[in-house]
Amino acid sequence: MEEVVVLIVGAGPAGLATAACLNQLSIPYVILEREDCSASLWRNRAYDRLKLHLAKEFCKLPYMSYPVDAPTYIPKNQFVKYLDDYVEHFNIQPKYHTAVESSAYDKDEKCWSIVARDVTKCTSISYMAKFLVVASGENSVANIPMIPGLEDFPGVAIHSSSYKSGTQYSGKNVLVVGCGNSGMEIAYDLASHGANTSIVIRSPIHVMTKELIRLGMTLAQYLPLKVVDSLLVMMSNFIFGDLSRHGITSPKMGPLVLKSETGRSAVIDVGTAGLIKKGVIKVLGGITKIIGKTIEFEGGSESSFDAIVFSTGYKSTANNWLKDGESMLNSDGLPTKEFPNHWKGGNGLYCAGLARRGLADGHFISLNHNIQYNCLKSNQLDITHKELKGRRNTLFLFSSIRSNRKQNFSSTNKEN
Repeated sequence: MEEVVVLIVGAGPAGLATAACLNQLSIPYVILEREDCSASLWRNRAYDRLKLHLAKEFCKLPYMSYPVDAPTYIPKNQFVKYLDDYVEHFNIQPKYHTAVESSAYDKDEKCWSIVARDVTKCTSISYMAKFLVVASGENSVANIPMIPGLEDFPGVAIHSSSYKSGTQYSGKNVLVVGCGNSGMEIAYDLASHGANTSIVIRSPIHVMTKELIRLGMTLAQYLPLKVVDSLLVMMSNFIFGDLSRHGITSPKMGPLVLKSETGRSAVIDVGTAGLIKKGVIKVLGGITKIIGKTIEFEGGSESSFDAIVFSTGYKSTANNWLKDGESMLNSDGLPTKEFPNHWKGGNGLYCAGLARRGLADGHFISLNHNIQYNCLKSNQLDITHKELKGRRNTLFLFSSIRSNRKQNFSSTNKEN
């Protein structure tokens, strides 16, 4: 049995940011990661052409900026390098190959009892933690919808997390299911590599350029979101024209309000809209059933496909191992409270990176300050009240400014 002050589950960007903040406050912690590396989603489950869709000033982790020569929109490989430098700079040492199997609050001991498994040695490890931080992410496991006949589809059927490049699909009929940022960009990549590409678009989406979103996030620091949204929609219509003629309708909410209230991101166009308007990429409705290679769509139309790429998002797996977490997470493993009050549960339970706002989520410092304050109350830290008061005032000021300026937006093109 290992006793720790803070146990962090997950070594993705949110878990690493939490660890770095704890380091700054001299709070001891242990960080567990089931994979063999940090940020495994970015290293192993992202397609080759992926870039952060928001400008770098909105995508950095606490206490460390990007190199001065970094491009405005960071490519995947450079972002991974940034995370590696972050780990080294803050001396973060995740325990890899360690999967949490269960955690429950011990009312008698007033702490969290966690059981993890070293998957390489097939041994169990027990922890007792005063505070538990769920940073295992929204993108834990791929979500593929149940479609009649899918199990008998003779072609290739993969989730977007397994897609790397369109080179192997040249000349083939490929269907992309899902119209978030990943789906739209994968459709563009497939078409660029010579695939006969179609995409299922069922939900209304906002189509924006990355420059429009950067402008919107900057203006949102000074103007109401609805005012900024009106400007963005007007400019988007000027750039892309009436996309409803091509099967793409717009939500009633503006892009920033929609993100703030539902977590749904605008689609950052990489050229897909132009190919749809030219007829290079076909827009189709929802799938009703699959018979062999033939896929039937709503309205009765049919087409034959060699491959299907499901860009249908992910699911959180936190509820599979977290017990007594009802004060913070719902049945889907996502926060029950609205942003920015989502990150704190009861009995020393916290979450990081589950707000559906990606790297622009500004709650890490507030979370760690709250842990620090409660550590002091329970005599977990060797720090005076005077020292704490000074740190608390500074951290509240910084986190309030950061949260107010950046609270409503996501920094990646992952469906969340």
